[in-house]
Amino acid sequence: MKVLTQFSLLAITLALFSSSALAQKPGYPPEMPGARAEVYLSAGDVDLQLWIFEPEGHSADDRRPAIVFFFGGGWNGGTPGQFKPQAMHLAERGMVAIAADYRVKSRNGTTAKIAVSDAKAAIRWVRENAPRLGVDPERIAAAGGSAGGHLAAATGTLPGHDYTQGEGRASPVPNAMILFNPVLVLTPHRELSEQEAEKYARLPARLGADPESMSPYDHVRPGLAPTIIFHGEKDKTVPYKTAVMFTEAMKAAGNRCELVGYPGQGHGFFNYHRAHNSEYEDTTARMDAFLVSLGWLEPIAP
Repeated sequence: MKVLTQFSLLAITLALFSSSALAQKPGYPPEMPGARAEVYLSAGDVDLQLWIFEPEGHSADDRRPAIVFFFGGGWNGGTPGQFKPQAMHLAERGMVAIAADYRVKSRNGTTAKIAVSDAKAAIRWVRENAPRLGVDPERIAAAGGSAGGHLAAATGTLPGHDYTQGEGRASPVPNAMILFNPVLVLTPHRELSEQEAEKYARLPARLGADPESMSPYDHVRPGLAPTIIFHGEKDKTVPYKTAVMFTEAMKAAGNRCELVGYPGQGHGFFNYHRAHNSEYEDTTARMDAFLVSLGWLEPIAP
């Protein structure tokens, strides 16, 4: 009952919270008032940035947990502004919350394997710069939605596709994963319908790599970071059953993995500007509760 009370308090707080900065749908390049931008990777003529939201009174002497959000868009488009509301919330709660840019096909002519490498570079950059960022390098979460959920899961599961690795470099593996209707299965399996399996035959060109090497489900093993997944049960873009498959595999391997299904909801249901924001509020409250359970946040005071 105490957990439910804490959850209810946070849901009420989110419902009452309003800001003109959140009222508009995000564009590209994103507008991120309250955040400072830093370049985490220079790739050719492209400087990839992170937008960093810090708690009030934050200093480099702190050792706060951090979270890096990766936007969705099918590895083709999208904007780091997608997760600005969630980042602002977690910064208010005491985390260093970061929205990451990465290369996509429409802007950079790249495939998904480059996006995976960029995501790993972002996590590595945060860990390597933890002392001056006031971040605990052992409490860094990766989060994202759809293709961005794939990138977050990829940082925590996939070997390889890491073009900034090198001797003495920090690990790109997160300490927790928070995934919103993520792409987790990129290879055909008997649990999928024939129509769903046919989609995978077209993936190699889009991914730029062997699909199995890019499929988080196919790399589940013991010792992976604790994970929570939010997924619409009527998602026609990323089937809900793929989240079930991943969750079952994680649990079978002895990992903590929670799946929160949303009946009647489709793809992207969690975004701030959807309907009356009820799913945004619910997923954000549950994300907060998950981080409390890890000991990364303090419970909401009654």
